[in-house]
Amino acid sequence: MLVVSMFSLSVVAQAPSPRPKLVVGIVIDGLQEEYLDLLKGYFGENGFKRLMRDGVMLDNVNFGTPADLSAATAIIYSGASASANGIPASYVYDSEKKRQYPIILDPSNIGNYTDETYSPKAIRVSTLSDEIRIDGGGDGNVYSISPSAHQAIIMASHAGNSAFWINDTNGRWATTTYYKDVPSTIQSRNYSKSLTSRLDTMTWRPSMDMAKYPDVPKQKKATPFKYTFPRHQVDRFRNFKTSAPVNSEITALASDYITSLQLGKHDAMDMLNLGYTLAPFTLAQSADHRVETMDSYIKLDAELANLFQTIDNNIGMNNTFIMVAGTPVAPSSKPDDVKWGMPTGEFSAAKAVSLLNLYLSAKHGSGEWVAGYHNGQIFLNGKLVKDKNLDIKDLRTDASDMLTRMAGVSRVWTIDDIIAGRAGTNPDALKRNTQVDYAGDLFLEITPGWEIVTVDPITQKENRSTMRTGLMTAPVFMLSPQLKSERISAEIDARAIAPTVARQLRIRSPNAAELPPMRLAGK
Repeated sequence: MLVVSMFSLSVVAQAPSPRPKLVVGIVIDGLQEEYLDLLKGYFGENGFKRLMRDGVMLDNVNFGTPADLSAATAIIYSGASASANGIPASYVYDSEKKRQYPIILDPSNIGNYTDETYSPKAIRVSTLSDEIRIDGGGDGNVYSISPSAHQAIIMASHAGNSAFWINDTNGRWATTTYYKDVPSTIQSRNYSKSLTSRLDTMTWRPSMDMAKYPDVPKQKKATPFKYTFPRHQVDRFRNFKTSAPVNSEITALASDYITSLQLGKHDAMDMLNLGYTLAPFTLAQSADHRVETMDSYIKLDAELANLFQTIDNNIGMNNTFIMVAGTPVAPSSKPDDVKWGMPTGEFSAAKAVSLLNLYLSAKHGSGEWVAGYHNGQIFLNGKLVKDKNLDIKDLRTDASDMLTRMAGVSRVWTIDDIIAGRAGTNPDALKRNTQVDYAGDLFLEITPGWEIVTVDPITQKENRSTMRTGLMTAPVFMLSPQLKSERISAEIDARAIAPTVARQLRIRSPNAAELPPMRLAGK
């Protein structure tokens, strides 16, 4: 009898802990570890502090090379770099039509509450969202909400039930007919609580007295900021989507999803993916937007606390796995005031294209040798090169030598250099984060501090942005009743996040995951 009892106790002791009923994936654009430490004393107990106190905090998750929101989100969810997952950036360039287009563009699917035609077709691999749906055999649900269409779709991926974002022109929650679910709460918000009817009454002001914000020059504290989004404002919905108040909209809709869709109460794991933003505000009054950024953190802290409370009330945090992942912050593109005397200059993309075309025409005969410039890349006319029976690699090298002599150009790499792993300060990272199918022939490094001037080929609108090198790291949190609280400051490759989460959920890693999971301490 004693032997039987001891055997029974042994079996119980070895039984695996129950899997979570709800997985919440949160991606915060521009989240920085430095600000979390700086503002820790200003946070409440149940937002960022809860993550830092009770969760696993990875201080230094490295994306390899600068990655925008779409590219970073794809790496986090797929465990693979752009060369494998198919998402190098939010927008890519069509050298034949000479215009950029969204990476998620798919004319075969029409929009719902929008005329945008998007789908996850460009994602070439599976993601955490896909694997959770597959693991549950369709009994679990996966939903995504974000201000950004790109992020919402990448987080929902191929198998998600729905992905919703805020439309840039009408402010409605929009989706694509690729996804079949339209939760009733979406319809309710689009009609009875529409952003269109409320936005002109919203004002973003400081959360506290200006004197209390740390590390801010005295003159910045003299005048509190105030931002509104009136009906006559051009791009008011786009501007709102980069502001702190948009995070309240995400939390409100997420709470509706949790309660009305009974998330975490199905036979298989459910997943709710949320996109928040701490990125530089589009309408910030100057390049020094520290107060606005700190205020965004303080407001988002309260939103996270509200979200966690909703989860606690409906499913229980002890039944929930939460991943909060930051994406590298995009540096401000606003120039410094001329009174500081910072070295600067003007790099004109149109001038670079024109001079390169003249140079190649003089050497190889007249023709339109350059197909365009986009996001620091120059595209050559491959058809003309072929018609002239020239070696494209030699032409790229020749063009690179010429462009390197232009004022404001620090270095130029050919796509051949990148594929061979001999380009940039981190050749391996640049190679894996370059998706060859969308890449240009030449990659330009513009001198930091210089203004880059581009002209939209359709609208002829001039755009100016100041070149600044951006951070390639961001923090990541994992909060689970099964994980021991710890802070890991060693550098972690961003590709390890997806397989690590998959291990904790006891599901397959995404099918292109390039690294093994981290081994985290359990309780």
